[in-house]
Formats: sequence, structure tokens, C-alpha cells
Amino acid sequence: MRIGIIGAGVAGLTTAKVLKQTGHDVVVFDTTPDVGGVWSVTRRYPGVSTQSPKQQYSLSDFPMPDDYPEWPSGPQVQAYLASYAEHFGLSPHLRLNTTVTRARQIERGWTLEARGADGTEVLESVDRLVVANGVFCEPAVPAYPGLDEFTAAGGRLCAGTAFHDVEEARGRHVLVVGYGKSACDVAVQISRTAAGTDVIARQLLWKVPRRIGGVLNFKMLLLTRLGEALFRYLRPGGFERFLHGPANGLRRRMLNSVGSVSVRQYRLRKLGLVPRGHMEDIVKGAIGLSTEGFFEGVAGGAITVHRDRTITRLLAVSGRPHAQLDDETLLPADLVVCATGFKQGVPFLDEHLQKQLLDERGNFMLYRQILPLDVPGLYFNGYNSSFFSPLNAEMAAVWIAADLADLVPLPDPQTRRDRVIEQIAFMDGATDAHHCRNTKIIPFSLHHADEVLDDLGLNISRRVRAAHWLAPADPAAYRQVTPALLERLGERSSEPEPPPTTERLLSDEPPDKVRTEAKP
Repeated sequence: MRIGIIGAGVAGLTTAKVLKQTGHDVVVFDTTPDVGGVWSVTRRYPGVSTQSPKQQYSLSDFPMPDDYPEWPSGPQVQAYLASYAEHFGLSPHLRLNTTVTRARQIERGWTLEARGADGTEVLESVDRLVVANGVFCEPAVPAYPGLDEFTAAGGRLCAGTAFHDVEEARGRHVLVVGYGKSACDVAVQISRTAAGTDVIARQLLWKVPRRIGGVLNFKMLLLTRLGEALFRYLRPGGFERFLHGPANGLRRRMLNSVGSVSVRQYRLRKLGLVPRGHMEDIVKGAIGLSTEGFFEGVAGGAITVHRDRTITRLLAVSGRPHAQLDDETLLPADLVVCATGFKQGVPFLDEHLQKQLLDERGNFMLYRQILPLDVPGLYFNGYNSSFFSPLNAEMAAVWIAADLADLVPLPDPQTRRDRVIEQIAFMDGATDAHHCRNTKIIPFSLHHADEVLDDLGLNISRRVRAAHWLAPADPAAYRQVTPALLERLGERSSEPEPPPTTERLLSDEPPDKVRTEAKP
């Protein structure tokens, strides 16, 4: 089939690669001039780097270069993904600088209306559509009162992804809104040139040191199956039930000890920056690494954090741009950089389709974070943001390829709906509803990979999974998954064609495009 893919980030590229290998013709659209999604030159703020180490952020069959540092920079990740696209022959299938403005469902597929950067109108017809536009695509910038007055006085308000040059901050008073990784990253870079750098933090979040106690790489704790098991899952395994039952006290001490180390390591009490609650609450906010140099900048006076504060309005004072906080504090603010999260949306789909995809609260209703409940011929990838985003996207791509070949034994529609509702309700409780409209699976990355691959009977061996309980999970351990699917497809293609079923005889679709619920 001809498959349209919207988005050329990690999820879009690995989907294109797997579907191309399984015999489909793919076409990939992206607004930016280069591949990489969040790593595009158009989206990178100064100082951006991976949160996961390079081994865990690699795709299974294409490791990052040996000379890359443990936490690669944004330009390095983009170069890696460009090499991935070139290596697997994806370049001829890319339509960069091209924005899909509308994806319209038709009787036997989809019609895609797109516009090039030069205004050229593009029209494509595809049999199936994969949405991989990214859950970190459209920044959510607050609509502050007084913006016109603030701008007229020379102030600038922008998203973190729109701030590209630290020289813009030189000699100026800059406010960074947010306390996640991107906010802290950009604050460190800005503080090196700005006259003043203030961080406005509505809520302090727990930070995990890259090296706990200055020695132990955090991946040895949180990027293992044991680390994931420290958080209760919806369907826990035997040892997980033990951890959250008889060993619950030990489990809590293991997790909260990281918080204690973080408080001591960064002298958070002295800085007045100890978050409320305990380290195990980290999953209810945003799990993030500490930015190197951030707390040192606070201690040295280069960065000032206003904890538990928000901006209530932007304004001009004596002709100069300022911001007013909710405690009436006035701060000079030549530049306000908002690292305040993203909107998860699919504006190119018709309104009635968007309503079919979402529940009453705006959560995406996706089985396995991939398959919509009520929109046939449509898949999602990358709506499974995790500690292992490339790996989870790659395994989702394998699932999509298997489903296109009618190899996924799907439950009936009502059971799928019930499971999606159950999953959202669980994540509401586990993350205090901080799951980005049901597009974030943190901290249950490996559970998700298991479920996706168990559907296909293609999971990696128990022995290797057991090794990942104490050692960081290695995406390279999954490098034979796609070849195993290709082998299965080859075996099936050599079998004689079965006679048409009653369902196929009654269907108006050609036999190779019919989806059956009763599968072997």
C-alpha cells in the first residue's frame, strides 16, 4: 500500500523505515527543512541535549556514533537522524518544507492537501495514514494580559523552541517561565550573557542528577526494569506485586533516597529549592534530569528562581517592558521565554474526526497508543513519549506493519475501548493526570514495549529482559524484532491464498485491505 506519514521526527522516520522494509510505498511530510522533529534546526534552543544517554536514545539497528558524548547535543541528534534516513534510503520519500493542511478521509483511503514553503499546493492520495506529528510540536504559550503594551515597549514573548540565539539575551533582563528540563537548560545558557535571568516556577519539580552522588549514572536506577518497577503499574508482574506489597517500605526508601542525595548534592535546602512531597512524586510532575550548571548558577547569583509563582500580566513601567507576578512583584523583562509545555493536536484532521479520536476531556483514545477506536485506516506513532522514545516508536512501527498485514490479534472493539478507558483512568491516578492528553507513557516505557511486542509474539527473550532488571535496557537488544517480522511475512507470502471469507465477500474493500477481527 501507499502510506502517508505526517512528521519526520524519530517516530515518523522509524515508521517509514519499517514500512518500507515490509514492502509499502511511503511518503513523509514535514514542515521543517530538515528531519528530526524536536531536533530540527528550527526548533532547537541553545543548550538542548538528550535526557536519556545516547545508548538508550538510539534506534535498535543504528547506534549513535562512538565519538558522541553520553548526552548528545541537539545538533548531534539531528545529524544522527539524518544519517539514519540516508542509511535506510528514506531521503527520496521525504517531502520537507511541506505542511499538511488537511487530511481528508475518503472511501478507500485518504487525500492529503499540503502546502510547500514556497506556497506550492500539493495533493497526495494514500491508502493509509500514520500521524507522527509529535506531541512536542506546538508550544503552549500563555496568553498574558498586557501583551500589546509590553511589546510596544520593546519586550518580546516567545516559546523556548523559538529562542535560538543567546546573543539576543546579551545585556538584557530575561524571564524564563517553567521549571522543566528545557526551562533550566535555556536559563543556564541565557545567564551567561543576560543582565539578569529570572526563572518563574509555578511548581518546583524533583530533579534527578545525571550522576547520582556525582558518581552513579542515573540510568543505572531509572532506566532499568527494576527502576520502572518502583512505580506501580496497572498490570504488575509477580516481583512488582512483591515490591508494592511486602517490600513497599524498601521500595519507597530506594526511590526517596535519590531525592535525599539530590537535596544534598545540589544544596537545595540552602537555596530554598526543595520541592514539596517526596521523590516518588516525581512521576506526578515531570521526570527530568538536573541541568548541569543550573543550581550552580542559582548559588552564584546568575539565576534567580521565583518558586511557586506565576506571571499575572505583562506591562510597561516608565516605558520599559516588565512582568508582574502573582505576589505583586514587578520584574524588568526585556525578553520572556516560555518553556511551558506543548499542545497535543491534529489540526489537519476534520473536526468530526478529531471528536472521534478524543474523549470528553480531550485525551486521545488510542489502543496501545497507536490505533484509534473509531477511525479506520489511521494510525498514530510517537504518542507514546517515554524514557525510551525512539525504541517505543520503533516497536510501534513494527506493530503498525504487522497490523497492515493483518497479523495483530485484536480484541473486539468494545474490549479495546474498555482497555483504553482503563489505561487513561490508571494514568490519571499514577501521574496526577500529567500524561499529556494520554500521549505520555512515562515511567512505564518497557511495560509498553512488552505489551506491543507480546501482541505480535515477537518479544525479546526472557533472559535478555531479566538482564535489563539490573542493567539499563539496551535498544540494541531489539534489533532482531523487525527481521523476525519480515521473516514471518515471507513465510506467509509463500502459503497458498485462502478462499475468501464471508466477511471479505461482503466487504467493498479489496481483499488485501480488509481487516478481520477473528485472526489466527
